[in-house]
Amino acid sequence: MEETYVRHVEFLGFEKRFFPSQRYVYMLMVKWNNLSEKLIYRGYPEIYTFHVTPKWLDSQKSTETRQSTLAEYCQSLINLPPKISHCQLVCNFFKVRPEDENPPAQQVVIAEYSKTSKYEINLHTGDLVEIVEKSLNGWWFCQCETKRGWVPASYLEPLDGPEESEEADPNYTGNEVTGELYITTKAYKAAQDDELTLETGETIEVIHKLLDGWWVVRTGEKKEMEPEENVTRRQTPPPRRSTIRNTQSIHGKRRKGISQDTYRRTSRRFLQQKGDWPNQPRKTSNASTQSLLQERKNRDNIPKPAGSSPGGELKEGAPLIPPRPSPELIMERCTENTRKKVSVRKSN
Repeated sequence: MEETYVRHVEFLGFEKRFFPSQRYVYMLMVKWNNLSEKLIYRGYPEIYTFHVTPKWLDSQKSTETRQSTLAEYCQSLINLPPKISHCQLVCNFFKVRPEDENPPAQQVVIAEYSKTSKYEINLHTGDLVEIVEKSLNGWWFCQCETKRGWVPASYLEPLDGPEESEEADPNYTGNEVTGELYITTKAYKAAQDDELTLETGETIEVIHKLLDGWWVVRTGEKKEMEPEENVTRRQTPPPRRSTIRNTQSIHGKRRKGISQDTYRRTSRRFLQQKGDWPNQPRKTSNASTQSLLQERKNRDNIPKPAGSSPGGELKEGAPLIPPRPSPELIMERCTENTRKKVSVRKSN
């Protein structure tokens, strides 16, 4: 079996990262002897730990200055005799890691948002944020420059286009698909064609969990949408993405609302096949939207929508805000630093 080794390394530049800590990482295009090319990311401390010889680099504090010097160093390294340049230590350093294939996702802020608790961060239109964690309840943990906190997902949009990133279609249209069993904690009346009316205490099967806070559930032969809070101990259902008015999109192709096709195309196709899906386009009632918002504002632990007036009127173009994550969810999924803050708050 032919050994695999690096034949060329090219430094493409560097970028700033904020998670798990603020730092710069270099982008390296690594070309292997089997003609494959891989993009990897390495920080200066990693390179220094890999080979402590270039101690004179410490005098070059600029990240940009170090880039050209490190490029020469790496090229000299792989031009050494094979017993050094082809050794396992060198090859392992330049191999692709999981974090190289899935770098932190960046999104752009599409509307102003003012935080309502110390666990959130303020957002300004046009800000770039890194997504650290996506919660199923519609709140995402993000990093914006040196700030970290929870923000409503409806205020963010991918950089490369207004649509959500494509995901593989979940196969939940067949009866052979099995899910998790849940018991409804409160009654819910369907408001749209692809939702279910449920009574308290019903057993349902959750077969797909969406990142906007709505889950695909099954009762018998019916497969429809159901708010996640009705099957777990949440306060209120998050808004449907079809009701979010996104008139401030940064992209040329503007939309009236954030499309939910990525999440829900399969369920619609299933309903069309059954003949239950109406031909006319769905319309969201402004009265029902305002009623839902007014109900949310009466709850102490739900933040008011940014841009709402004292009379409950929603400013044109302001996205709806999903409910805040519960302390239990924060303790389960957040960083140790965030969990400590929640614990201190509880003890006080």
